[in-house]
Amino acid sequence: MTRADDKDGANGRTGGDGWAGSHDRAGTDDTGGADDRTRTDDPTRAHDPTGAQDSTGTHDATGTHDAGDDLLARVFLARVVEPGDEVAGRWIRELGAVEVARRLRNGGPQLTGVTDKRWAGLCARAGLVEPDRDLAVAQDAGVRFVCPGDVEWPAQLDDLGDARPIGLWVRGHSNLRMWALKSVAVVGARACTQYGAHMAATLAAGLAERGWVVVSGGAYGVDGAAHRGALGATGVTVAVLACGVDQPYPRGHTELIRRIAEQGLVVGELPPGEHPTPSRFILRNRVIAALTRGTVVVEAAYRSGSLVTARAAQRLGRHTIGVPGPATSALSSGVHELLRGDAVLVTDAAEIVELVGGMGELAPDRRGPVLPRDLLEPAARRILAALPGNRVAPPREIARGAQTTEDDAVARLYELRALGYVERHGDGWKLTRQAVISVRPDRGRR
Repeated sequence: MTRADDKDGANGRTGGDGWAGSHDRAGTDDTGGADDRTRTDDPTRAHDPTGAQDSTGTHDATGTHDAGDDLLARVFLARVVEPGDEVAGRWIRELGAVEVARRLRNGGPQLTGVTDKRWAGLCARAGLVEPDRDLAVAQDAGVRFVCPGDVEWPAQLDDLGDARPIGLWVRGHSNLRMWALKSVAVVGARACTQYGAHMAATLAAGLAERGWVVVSGGAYGVDGAAHRGALGATGVTVAVLACGVDQPYPRGHTELIRRIAEQGLVVGELPPGEHPTPSRFILRNRVIAALTRGTVVVEAAYRSGSLVTARAAQRLGRHTIGVPGPATSALSSGVHELLRGDAVLVTDAAEIVELVGGMGELAPDRRGPVLPRDLLEPAARRILAALPGNRVAPPREIARGAQTTEDDAVARLYELRALGYVERHGDGWKLTRQAVISVRPDRGRR
């Protein structure tokens, strides 16, 4: 059984030549004819996430290709093309990955939308790519390559349109598509405060305890705190890297990323051995936003990269969520700007789940503590409020202050004495020490 070609993988050209020139058929006419070789040494077979692979690799006269060809072509393109390249994404959508790879490998005919200079640069880069070697290196590192159309491919990434990943390198044993169905991104400042680290870890732990997958970027600061919070709650987490998943970055998080790979998943668009760059960090953020149901930002300055993730989430129709900080903190200024817009303020994991979860997953109502005086009847509370705080008062004065009769005031005063709120001094009444402490906040608010 073969994996069905994805919606972008249709190839409209005629002829049956190989996907990139490195699989040309010996002794066949390249204008037609079928390749009747049996692929007994195809290294991609072990990387088919569906567990099934066509054993022949046949090309029919219409130019269609098997799953192995599409996989090799996408592995090839993942090293030639930078993440998020919408021009290359359009090529793949219109012509199929196999045809795009073939043209880049052979140096033409040139595709539309790029200058001659850029096309020459892409072709020069293509000449150095060895997709079979990338797959072999990945397999040795316990990494698999997941393509659009695979069983494990998260369909929500298709919302990125032509900017969707060509494929994803995945390190870990779990199913990415299943985990992404119930996931939340927690991102924020690298140079976060203790408050930011505490909030990120607490929110991630709370989400993990409720069965949600925490997704972040593996960086220092808020990202690392979020991953650790989820792991500490014996939950699961996904790190989306801006480099090869076999090259943990930052180096100080090597042990953390190893733990994530064992207990969760490490994901990236870039092939084995690739290093991060500033632009790759920014483009990586769109994957975090698309992969999850919502993005929570914990501490972010005005120029923080985590705001890129939040804005990508807004464009994709995902929930954008912010955790407030001190009004005087520059590290929270970007979050506060989001909250002035369409982002929703949250303070704990229950409020996040209320936004991104299913119907009925509501956060508990927030109430202050119930004080003994709250249990008094309204008439008794009015009498209590009418007593002066520092002297004895006669019943007539108390009744006037409570807007009731003197007889009613006396009756209520005896009730309050039984409850320990007032005491009698001759013909007058005075608040007890307990009542003074209890009533004073109410007086301050009036």
